[in-house]
Amino acid sequence: MNNGLKNFAFGLLGGFIVLAIYLIVFSSKGGQGDLDQKAEARMSVQPEGVKMYQTQFSALPQDISFVEAAESTVNAVVHIRTEIKQRSSSYDDFFGSLREYLYGSPYHGNSRSLVGFGSGVVLSDDGYIVTNNHVVEGADNIEVTFNDKRKMKAVVVGTDPTTDIALIKVESNNLPFLVFGNSDNVKIGEWVLAVGNPFNLTSTVTAGIVSAKARNINILGNGSSVDSFIQTDAVINRGNSGGALVNTNGELVGINAAIASRTGVYEGYSFAIPANIVKKVVDDIIRFGEPQRAYLGVEIREMDEELAKEAGEAEIKGVYVARVVENGGAEAAGIKAGDVILEVNERQVNTLAQLLEAVGQYRPGETVSVVALRDGKKFTKEVKLRNQDGTTEVKKREEFFYNADLGVTLERLRDADKSSYGITHGLKITEVKDGVLRRGGIGKDFIILQINGQKVDNKSDLERALNGNGNRSVRVQGMYPNGMKISFEFIQ
Repeated sequence: MNNGLKNFAFGLLGGFIVLAIYLIVFSSKGGQGDLDQKAEARMSVQPEGVKMYQTQFSALPQDISFVEAAESTVNAVVHIRTEIKQRSSSYDDFFGSLREYLYGSPYHGNSRSLVGFGSGVVLSDDGYIVTNNHVVEGADNIEVTFNDKRKMKAVVVGTDPTTDIALIKVESNNLPFLVFGNSDNVKIGEWVLAVGNPFNLTSTVTAGIVSAKARNINILGNGSSVDSFIQTDAVINRGNSGGALVNTNGELVGINAAIASRTGVYEGYSFAIPANIVKKVVDDIIRFGEPQRAYLGVEIREMDEELAKEAGEAEIKGVYVARVVENGGAEAAGIKAGDVILEVNERQVNTLAQLLEAVGQYRPGETVSVVALRDGKKFTKEVKLRNQDGTTEVKKREEFFYNADLGVTLERLRDADKSSYGITHGLKITEVKDGVLRRGGIGKDFIILQINGQKVDNKSDLERALNGNGNRSVRVQGMYPNGMKISFEFIQ
């Protein structure tokens, strides 16, 4: 028998087998009518609120529609174009590779600038727009394009690298905007939409489900970072950074930030910053000029079987307190090393990411309820959160201040400026009056990095460095924006 006849014979045999199964199933059990009755019977015993669908081949429940959510979202999601002026070949090489990886291949609009793209979400009718810090970091010019093709210049209001959030603003009124949803209420398996500008394709909408919550993917590179993401399988790519993740009601539940990929394009895993974190950071920037980080005051380890046995617990749950920080909120509340934290304000915490997300929604001075275990007994403590300095103060950004000892007016640098200069701290001179710095030849725009070997980043740092000097000799180290570094000493 040749190959053609063999294939035909196997195909015919397969057909007979399928037909036989069909006849056995439907004839012996009464046909389709009985199947419908059994489906109805299954529906009748489902818990309240759970609905089963008789069709087994529908990709989506028939009463789910993304049309309204998409229509209410696309006009509030903008395209962001950033331009970085070249400082040097090494600077260009670094930012070129970084931006190409994060959100698309850059191109040179001219020989002296580097251009990148991303997305943003309008939060108010007067022009506040949230995006990722990595979208606008180091940018000299920011241009926003709306869905109706209007273009506007934007300025950076504030940034928070620890959450990868930036707030920018355009001068306009009556803009369409999105409202925040509660990301704590987002459920695994819930449908969501990702809206943004992948590969420079504006107003692109994709759908998926929430695959996981409080996912730590270790991309923010800072021990104090809130690395806790909503994971979805909604398709996003480079250029979606800073775009919206919305639920089927069109509420903002996250800001798209990253993909997990070996190729640089979508492979099934995308990640968004939870909306409750975004909302808190944005509100901090608007009200105080900078983010307000609160700390519980503990160092933790994630639970495993060995730690559970050490803590005398039968179940592997919660997070293990390895150390209590001196003068922290947890110590003051009576939490001890060896305790196992189970909940923060009624939110279960089983990982570091969940704990950081839970605490990250609050400010220094606010109180959270902590449920923990000690020696097998559950207890509750009210912990007043503190800032990194161990106080409950909320710090406001001091844009400019005058220092009489130096005879200069100084400006605190924004994170975007620090990034563009390649530094992590510093105070920029905006005005030079008669004093030691003028006599030393220091002029406007000079950035003071250290005083007497101490890093300075705000007014308190500067005063502490100057007042802590007993021999009256002051050593200043700094640089100009062009990269020229200067170090000198003078006598007060």
